[in-house]
Amino acid sequence: NSKYSEELAQESLEWIKAVTAEPINTSGDTDNFFEVLKDGVILCKLANSLQPGSIKKINESKMAFKCMENISAFLECAKNFGVPTQETFQSVDLWERQNLNSVVICLQSLGRKASNFNKPSIGPKEADKNVRNFSDEQLRAGANVISLQYGSNKGATQSGINFGNTRHM
Repeated sequence: NSKYSEELAQESLEWIKAVTAEPINTSGDTDNFFEVLKDGVILCKLANSLQPGSIKKINESKMAFKCMENISAFLECAKNFGVPTQETFQSVDLWERQNLNSVVICLQSLGRKASNFNKPSIGPKEADKNVRNFSDEQLRAGANVISLQYGSNKGATQSGINFGNTRHM
């Protein structure tokens, strides 16, 4: 996977280790990242570390559908914690190792939200709302300004311009 970043994966695993206090290998290579997270148990423990009781039952079984259930429960929690849908992943992305990059993106996004739960966070701080209130006078003054973003070609046209050879029919 060309987009997969070992540095971000390692940062995500180190963050999980810090939040859950689980003794996991934090190497960011794809094999280790997959092995640590594939059964969903660590992900469920992460969700419960951020908000205790958010996942009631963690399946310790290594059976495929039980692991997929863990991953799905984590994804549901991630959405409830405020991770945007476009930053989450499909269960099969992790379980079948199809798109580990999307798993990293989801963990990074969740990591930015961690400060809301008084836990260490990773990545850039999320922006706060910056509401601007303009008076009617300011809004009217803005309507009179000619926007230079439209540009001006000062009456020029494209006639007479030809690139390369003309088209012979």
